[in-house]
Order: sequence, then structure tokens, then C-alpha cells
Amino acid sequence: MEFPEGFNQLELLESHGHMIPVGTESTWDEDEEDSEDEDDEGQQSEEWYQEQELKWKDDPVGLMLWAAEKNRLSTVERLAACDPSLINCYDDDGYTPLHRASYNGHAPVVSFLLDSGADLHARTVDGWTPLHSASCWGHAAIVSCLLRRGSEVNAVTNSQLTALQLAAGNPASPQTLELLLTRRTLQAGLRNAAGETAYDIAVRKTAHSGLFEIIEPCNNVD
Repeated sequence: MEFPEGFNQLELLESHGHMIPVGTESTWDEDEEDSEDEDDEGQQSEEWYQEQELKWKDDPVGLMLWAAEKNRLSTVERLAACDPSLINCYDDDGYTPLHRASYNGHAPVVSFLLDSGADLHARTVDGWTPLHSASCWGHAAIVSCLLRRGSEVNAVTNSQLTALQLAAGNPASPQTLELLLTRRTLQAGLRNAAGETAYDIAVRKTAHSGLFEIIEPCNNVD
């Protein structure tokens, strides 16, 4: 299956969900995706966030990482304007602002960081890319954005984990799994350090194994 350059896979899932094989039910929920960026933003007052930012005033790296994780786009923009190198700063575990925004599902921050030159292929000490982070936590909108920007769908961590395997092991990640399974270049049969494929993980840990009927014969894991 050939996709035109810039094709939005989320639109594919929304417009062609009826083509998913019998026995496989799409669980795509727009309302669920729209609520991704709300997480803890509505649970604390603006004054609380400002107080937290003051605690980081002498540590711009720490503040940038914190702001990306907490969806504080204005703070991320301000810090980047003062010091562009902060876009690719990282913590002791190698997580960059893009990693943190990705695993928390903050689309505006992710888009800004990518537009500002964030390293799409940055690796943590465990070999995780931002795509691994977003896939593990089931943030389909972020996964779609990262893939459109050129993230490698078959990249593996130090434990040989792929984004597909991480999504397959999360009961709350069916939309992400559907999205990854539509990638033409996907190698669904890759095995992790334990010798398991994504399909094996889905059978063992979730109810999503039926979604693997989506993939083309050349990617069939059976």
C-alpha cells in the first residue's frame, strides 16, 4: 500500500475504519484523544505552576524538561528563545524535552519542539526514542506526528523493543497499535530480547491480537 507524502494516518483510520477485518473492532475515540492534553493541566491552579517554575529559576535545563512534561508551552517557547540549545537538553536518564512531551501526550509542545530542531531520533540511556515513549503510553496523535516527521517505526531499544511491541503490551493503546500497523515499512515480526514479537505480546498481555489482521500479507506475523 502506497501512501502519498504527508498523508495523515489518523484520517485513514477515521475514514476507513469499516475496512478493518471482521472480528477486529476499532476502538478509536476522538473524545479520548482530545482529552490527552488535559491530564494534570486542569488539576492545578496557574499560581501553583508559577510557583513551581520559580523553583527552577536557576536551573534552565531542569525547567525546560519540567515545562515540556507539564505542557507549559509558553515556558518552553520562552526558554528556547533565550537559549536554543535547551531544545535538546536531557536528564540523567537521557530523556529530552521531546521524550517528556511525547510520553505525556502534549501535542502542542511536541510540535513546537520539532519545529525548533528537536532531535527526532534522540535516545535515552535505555535506547528509547520519543516514538517509543509515545507508543508505550498510547498517545496516538503524538505517534502520528512523530511518524510524519520521519521517526523510524522499526527502531529498537537496548532490549530490542519496538514501538509496536510497546503499544501491543498496553491495554489502553489500541488506537496507537492500529496506527502503527498501517505503516507500509513496518516490520511486525521483529523480536525483542525475550524472543517475542508484538503479536506474541498482544496475545499474552492485552485483547488486541485481532488488530494484527490489519497488516498486509508481507508483514503477517503468523
